[in-house]
Amino acid sequence: MKQLRIRIVGGSLAGLFAGIMLQQAGHDVRIYERSKNGLAGRGAGLVGQSDLLHILRLIGCEHVARVGVLAKERIYLNKDGSVAQTVNMPQMQISWDVLFETVASRIASGSYLLGRDVIDVLDGDSGAELVFGDGSRETADLVIGADGLGSVVRKGANPEDFQNGYSGYVAWRGLIPEASLPSSAALLLDRFSFYVRPGVHILGYLVPGSKGEMNIESRRYNWVWYRKVQPSELAGTFTDLFKRMHTFSLPRGGLSGDRLEALRADARQILPPQFALAVEAEPSPSIQGIFDYEAPRMIGRSIVLIGDAAFVARPHTAMGVSKAAGDVMALSNCLASAVDLAAALQRFEADRSVVGREIVAYGRQLGASAI
Repeated sequence: MKQLRIRIVGGSLAGLFAGIMLQQAGHDVRIYERSKNGLAGRGAGLVGQSDLLHILRLIGCEHVARVGVLAKERIYLNKDGSVAQTVNMPQMQISWDVLFETVASRIASGSYLLGRDVIDVLDGDSGAELVFGDGSRETADLVIGADGLGSVVRKGANPEDFQNGYSGYVAWRGLIPEASLPSSAALLLDRFSFYVRPGVHILGYLVPGSKGEMNIESRRYNWVWYRKVQPSELAGTFTDLFKRMHTFSLPRGGLSGDRLEALRADARQILPPQFALAVEAEPSPSIQGIFDYEAPRMIGRSIVLIGDAAFVARPHTAMGVSKAAGDVMALSNCLASAVDLAAALQRFEADRSVVGREIVAYGRQLGASAI
């Protein structure tokens, strides 16, 4: 296929993977990220599943898969903190920060633009038009929606069905220095730990430090506590201490002192003592809404959706980044082998829509048993 003018909306890992792969194929690519300050430092750890490892090899970043912390086993706790079950299941948690920064370094200079807020994408037979928040516009042969849960691009392909569906629960998250975890909670270290009861689900594991440090005392402990929230209470849950309402989450630093103390009191009452201490040690927890979305169409005439813009899988699957990597590799292959853009997009959708729906269904199944 001829060289295409491709514009990517969203500069996290899905957008970066797409940008690098398509630049390698000779296309004219730019990535537009709405954040003015960039996305570095926003992650914790992620599982190195096969599609992720494959794309890292293709773009020359396979070494980052070795920057991680190995959880030697899984343990399930009783309410009193004793171990109810041990499962021999070693698993590496790769550093999200190192992964992101390394992948970002592979994008061509000048093709990754921060502070470019795309507010609409207009699909057309011979190209698509991007509309920016400052009123400017740009045309492209192909627009790739890699803009995640809050995608604006998906509306161009699915004007009547682009809203996420709320699952009924949220994930409270903490990420603390390993040294902040009291010695009486040391059982949680070097293993995946869970406490699961009807209506209660919390897990935790070690991840590398913010610069990829893997030595003891420089690592961080990541905990995730799934909690039910009624739809009518969701707006209040995502309203910060300055009375600003966020759409899909409450970021770190947004929780009031009263709400933080209420969380800690609940932890002491509901959780095993080790997890209660981990929750206590986090001064600024965040809250992530858990949503589902299945795109009826992954493509338009000059639009294609990848990653969470197309299919939002619940975090229990640990497959979000790997799914995006699989989308990118499939799209790159289809663009390279098809005779024209329309044929490439149709082949891509036929391939990846089945995968996306299966992963979303799997996430719902795990969620139903999680809380």
